[in-house]
Amino acid sequence: MTKLGKFLNKKSINKASVSRRTGISTSRLSELSLNTKAKLRADELYLISMAIEVNPSEMLHELCGHLTLKF
Repeated sequence: MTKLGKFLNKKSINKASVSRRTGISTSRLSELSLNTKAKLRADELYLISMAIEVNPSEMLHELCGHLTLKF
């Protein structure tokens, strides 16, 4: 399961409802939730965050907060 999948599960989000509100197919949401090779686009993140009423920056931090710069 991906970080997005864990985030949605933690918030008890219904993917079918998100799909209806965003226009992102349920198969794409499942791919983003289960396939670690799937890449979440910025527009998808923004639409999902609006649909689940979460601040996009909170969601971005939850999904990408582990990243660091290389020096």
